[in-house]
Amino acid sequence: MYPPKKHQDNDQLHHIEVIKTYPLATLISVKDNQPLITHLPLIYRETDGKLIGHIDIYNPQTDLLQHENEVTIIFSGPQCYISPSIYTTTQLPTWNYIKVHLTGTVTRIEDKAALKQSLITMTEFLEAPEHNYVLEPDNPRLDKNLDYIKLFEIDIKTWEGKFKLSQDKLPKDKENARQQLIKSSQDSIKAFLDKVFKN
Repeated sequence: MYPPKKHQDNDQLHHIEVIKTYPLATLISVKDNQPLITHLPLIYRETDGKLIGHIDIYNPQTDLLQHENEVTIIFSGPQCYISPSIYTTTQLPTWNYIKVHLTGTVTRIEDKAALKQSLITMTEFLEAPEHNYVLEPDNPRLDKNLDYIKLFEIDIKTWEGKFKLSQDKLPKDKENARQQLIKSSQDSIKAFLDKVFKN
């Protein structure tokens, strides 16, 4: 298991918080020794601890998301470069990040009513807390697209938290790294969007 033990987080509640806050997952399946990778939101269902997702029928990974096939899932939290200049002690440059790695088995749910309700429930979750948009059950566009979406659920088998957050540093340096992660995450998003989406 890597990174080292000091950067491992075994608290499942922390993992769940990452999943809830950063639900866009990297979903990995393997077919004929080749990885198939899709990025899509997965919602953690509190009642049974499963992940719920939807995938386009034309996605080549769709056929693998059934029959108890094995999958690997990665959720990514905030991350940034940490300059030695922020520390009160002598250090080397590093990178801090939060990742959750899961493995599980996937099952296809063919029930159209369940698919429809799941899409409504996911939208409600993602719209929180403002709930500016409500996906209504009688939305004609929703009904029209049900034939092109597959519902699946993932039974989680293993959990791994990789929280590299300067845990091995002095309390002051650890707090400096925390503040740098917050600032860098905000600044880098704005700088990236300004550069890529120029008017």
